[in-house]
Amino acid sequence: MRTSLIGPTAVGKTALSIDLAQVINTEIISADSRQCYKYLNIGTSTPAKDELEKVPHHNISILEPDQEDSAVDFYERSIRWERQIEQRGKNILYVGGSTLHVQSLIKPFDDVPEANEENIEHLQQRMVDEGIESLYAQLEDVDPDYAAKMDGMNTQRILRALDVWMQTEKPFSSFHSDNGFEISENTYVFGLKRERKKLYKRINERVDRMFEMGFLDEVKKLLDMGYTKETRALNSVGYRDAIDYLEGEKSLEEVKKDMKTQTRHYAKRQITWFKRWDFVNWIDLDKHNYDEALTIILDELNV
Repeated sequence: MRTSLIGPTAVGKTALSIDLAQVINTEIISADSRQCYKYLNIGTSTPAKDELEKVPHHNISILEPDQEDSAVDFYERSIRWERQIEQRGKNILYVGGSTLHVQSLIKPFDDVPEANEENIEHLQQRMVDEGIESLYAQLEDVDPDYAAKMDGMNTQRILRALDVWMQTEKPFSSFHSDNGFEISENTYVFGLKRERKKLYKRINERVDRMFEMGFLDEVKKLLDMGYTKETRALNSVGYRDAIDYLEGEKSLEEVKKDMKTQTRHYAKRQITWFKRWDFVNWIDLDKHNYDEALTIILDELNV
């Protein structure tokens, strides 16, 4: 059995997933585009040590912060993990909210052209000359759907999307549209949701809690290891802002405010993306507590 538990950031996926996994005998594969990186625990809300000990997890802290990664890479890793988990006689539970990661599990990517090295070199030189903002503006013009899904100005994704557009004159997003999805047998997708204002309140509280847990110390250690704001894993919401503070470019209050705003915007994009999927079994956590939500899922799974 293959189950996915999806939803926007801070909705409450992790807590419910641990209880669910223990009941239905699964191992968890994180469908989060940042939890796969080492040393990024607080900023990515990686499950706590005691949670990881309760249920075997995959795709957690396996890559160095400067390693390249993509939804396609994630999909290929996941298929290998699925085989291993099934050989152990267990079920599979995906947990996360990274839209393309989740989508790759339901509808594999179409035949995207391989990277053109000349295009990439040209775009990298443009980035040096004009800044990443210029390339992002172009992406917003030629492929607004893909630009809207990204977690900030992700350098690798921007270069790759523009490279595909230069080769094909087609938006990168058109190669993984959500048309024609067919959920395979024995596959279930559950989505968690909350009223928008309550979700935003949880996001704001999570950001405050991150700093109480030592988020700045986590970022400082990464900088001491030689990583920078341009490092693949750190070029995302939260880490960029924290680095700005540590480098004296922003006040702490500005950093917290920006992180809350950007995370709320990201959650809104996630919600918009997932709402287009009519196969998701949605559970409203404003109306149901975790025990009730768990019962709803188990009833649907006939467990």
